[in-house]
Amino acid sequence: MSAPTPSPRRRFATAVDHPDHKVNLAEAALLVAQEEYPQLSVELYLSRFDALAEEVQDRLANETAPLVVFQELIETLFVRNGFQGNREAYYDPRNSFLNDVMDRRKGIPLTLGIILLEVGWRLGLPLQGVNFPGHFLVRFEGEAVSLLADPFDAGKIRFEEQAQELLDRVYGGMVRVQPAFLRTAGRRDMLVRLLTNLKGVYLNVDDHPRALAAVERILVIHPTAPTEIRDRGTLLARMGRTDEALAQLEWYLDYAPEAADAERIQELVDDIRSSGEERSRG
Repeated sequence: MSAPTPSPRRRFATAVDHPDHKVNLAEAALLVAQEEYPQLSVELYLSRFDALAEEVQDRLANETAPLVVFQELIETLFVRNGFQGNREAYYDPRNSFLNDVMDRRKGIPLTLGIILLEVGWRLGLPLQGVNFPGHFLVRFEGEAVSLLADPFDAGKIRFEEQAQELLDRVYGGMVRVQPAFLRTAGRRDMLVRLLTNLKGVYLNVDDHPRALAAVERILVIHPTAPTEIRDRGTLLARMGRTDEALAQLEWYLDYAPEAADAERIQELVDDIRSSGEERSRG
């Protein structure tokens, strides 16, 4: 008898259980999507990244200069293949599922950025993700020049000195660029950002089970992240799983007794306990 196929959650845990630079970002992101699409073939979509890289190589002939390859990559993805930012439905959860983004060729900065990174890495390009506030970017770190590409804006190229312009578009001139905004994002960082996006989308529509699934996968990556444990407890409480909720919320209060929301969380804990006592008396 053959062993049962591991669940997407278990496969995701295995995929991220490597040194950060060895995490297969595309595979892990597709495994996030596989919880929503159980029949999704991760291997099929990974082969599509290979095909896109081959398409770029075919157009380059023998050209190997990294900056030229990078420009051809952007042309291939955003002009010839039509990948674009989904401005009409930015908060559609499909924008965070890599299979949907590849099929529909529409996504948010992060998922379009993951596609740009994964195809670029297959071409040997020196690319990095950048967790820029409100707008994920991709950095080309060449020997002579460092450039930023905006995957949501058809791969538009900017110098790092122009990052303030983009920040102004997001925050209306209220925030100044800081060096931390341009730090390289690890592969786990990008997966956490992906799952945080999904969590936010589902919280906004009160889809508690899906929001909880996003939180629990963040906790696969960062098992003791206090805010995620708090959010797991809050979501469990909303779903009526009160014993589990109490364990999470009490851990949070013990860990962060001075947190800004500690009083509110303590009130929630007290309410859960009171409700439990009333049910016991009834």
